[in-house]
Amino acid sequence: MKLTILGGGGFRVPLVYRALASGSPITEVVLHDVSGGRLAAIRAVLAQLATAPAVRTTTDLDDALADARFVFSAIRVDGLAGRTVDERVALSCGVLGQETTGPGGIAFGLRTVPVALRVAERVAAVAPDAWVINFTNPAGMITEAMQRVLGERVIGICDSPIGLAHRAARALSGLGVAAAEEPVVEYVGLNHLGWLRGLRVDGVDRLPDLLADDAALASVEEARLVGPDWVRAIGALPNEYLYYFYRTRDAVAAIGAAASTRGEYLLDQQDRFYADTAADPGGALERWIRVHAERDASYMAESREASGAGERAVEDLAVGGYQQVALDLMAALSGGASLTHPAGSASSAGFHPPSRTMILDVRNGAAVPGLPADAVVEVPCLVGAHGVTPLATAPLPLAMLGLLQQVKAVEQDTIEAAVTGSEALALRAFAQHPLVDSVGVAQELLRGYRARIPGVAAVFGDS
Repeated sequence: MKLTILGGGGFRVPLVYRALASGSPITEVVLHDVSGGRLAAIRAVLAQLATAPAVRTTTDLDDALADARFVFSAIRVDGLAGRTVDERVALSCGVLGQETTGPGGIAFGLRTVPVALRVAERVAAVAPDAWVINFTNPAGMITEAMQRVLGERVIGICDSPIGLAHRAARALSGLGVAAAEEPVVEYVGLNHLGWLRGLRVDGVDRLPDLLADDAALASVEEARLVGPDWVRAIGALPNEYLYYFYRTRDAVAAIGAAASTRGEYLLDQQDRFYADTAADPGGALERWIRVHAERDASYMAESREASGAGERAVEDLAVGGYQQVALDLMAALSGGASLTHPAGSASSAGFHPPSRTMILDVRNGAAVPGLPADAVVEVPCLVGAHGVTPLATAPLPLAMLGLLQQVKAVEQDTIEAAVTGSEALALRAFAQHPLVDSVGVAQELLRGYRARIPGVAAVFGDS
């Protein structure tokens, strides 16, 4: 069984490879990237892990995709250098500079949608039976764009919801709430914009107990980010990215005052990693482990400092991230064979149940009342060999639904602008985003991104 990883020279690829154990049905891993140098560096790391299937690398897209059973897409159009522009153009206009939330996400989407659609077309041509698991950001928007070509065989993933659910369940266990079965997580939203609205233990929603307890609530990072009073006011635990909506002025001030943006920090860090690994391939794995730990510990550091949320908990750093979500999804779609544990292990006995519930980015249908049927939403889904079925969610309060509708309209305008080259739709996307406060600012943003990012300029035919 062949797994193709697009963006195979990416820094986090070893996380996926390391999670594949000897009992996995994956027999071949193909890494694809446009950069041969980055592929060589990651190949050096994987060679020193030496615990999972055979690996080969290629810069030929069709060769990478041909006959793949699963395609994991984690590409970054224009690399981290593009991300730094996403952040800095927005900050220069006095609005949030972040790669997926706000105007940075629109710019990222404009230049990524055309590439993602070309990838989808090649998947349809040379691997029509493949499942595409999308982690390419902005994940919800790119998943929705690729579904225009591949339909529901494209599924988006994110590790933020599962991390939030894990922290909430851990906080409940601290209250002495013991579960005979795994808690039922009631989560709803879009990628990087959702809420945990219920946590049912043996049929009883225990989220109100968690919200009512000061110590338990303080143990949840998302509650510390936005403040316990606000969490109690909305009656839900927000995804960490909602910090940018609920504490916008704090976020803009903190990011603007930092010595570097997140993108600039990662660009410097990873440039050094790839250069050092090219010079010393023998130290690749040790170097990768150290740099990865630094990356994890610094995640959303400026937001945690500005909000007083403090350092990330050791337990949170240990939770399986997006690679675990991807591998669990592949396992469920394969009909139950474990992709993450050797056969006979105590944790899985080599098999998952015939179907399982996961929080995924999928076509809405009727799962979230008030959003279009073709919109990609982030909700619990039943996953098995049959595919993915989104589960119905309870109607949302007007404030939550309104925010989702507004951001979804922005995402759909961005996709259409990227496909058609419409300046009017791109301007509308920027101007109607809730974190952009005027049409004048939107016009300035569009000019700035067109001037500084060739991929955005190309959408509108700029030479």
